[in-house]
Amino acid sequence: MCGRYSLYDSSNLETRYGLRGPVIMAEANYNVAPGHYMPVIVWEEGEKKAFSMKWGFVPSWAKDTKIGYKLINARDDTLFEKPMWKGLARHSRALIPARGFYEWKTDMLGQKQPYFIHPDDEQVFSFAGLYGVWKDVEGYPLYTFTIITTDANKDMQAIHDRMPVIIEREDEDAWLNQAMVEDQEIMQFLHPSSTGALTLYPVSKGVNRPANNSPNLIEIIQNYK
Repeated sequence: MCGRYSLYDSSNLETRYGLRGPVIMAEANYNVAPGHYMPVIVWEEGEKKAFSMKWGFVPSWAKDTKIGYKLINARDDTLFEKPMWKGLARHSRALIPARGFYEWKTDMLGQKQPYFIHPDDEQVFSFAGLYGVWKDVEGYPLYTFTIITTDANKDMQAIHDRMPVIIEREDEDAWLNQAMVEDQEIMQFLHPSSTGALTLYPVSKGVNRPANNSPNLIEIIQNYK
């Protein structure tokens, strides 16, 4: 799964994604947690745009937005089996900008040690995401998103059996392409990252508390065993 990530510099999103129109810049967030509002890249009216959306998908039929905290991820292997996801997968795909993500490894004593994982080049990258809009009784819209997960690659398997889908930079426009609606076309993008493409290391347990947000959260713990 993917329950936390980081986006600590969004100042270059306009250039990075070739965006047009106003770009909502996020404050540095080293500990993005469910419920946070973050930049999401979508294709709208013939161009890529960035919108601020809440992490945790809220279906249009939901009576309470709290359901979003249970829908922060969508599994790739059930994407086209569950009615809630398959329509979004065909028509409401998104890119979620990030710098890295966290996962927890459980040791033999049941203790959980957080790890920070990021691409080797340490640049902004994109999770595969889905998004939608929920409206309250007065018709006020709330835009929310979820991150798609897949099987862990060999790098991740020692920590967790799942990982977020990372869309390769050269595939980002294709992922957003609204003309792509066939299940098999979409599924070709949903796979683990290449082995050796990610850097992983243990970090402070301070990340366990969502209120913590500082650069030290992504620093390696020296001499960790």
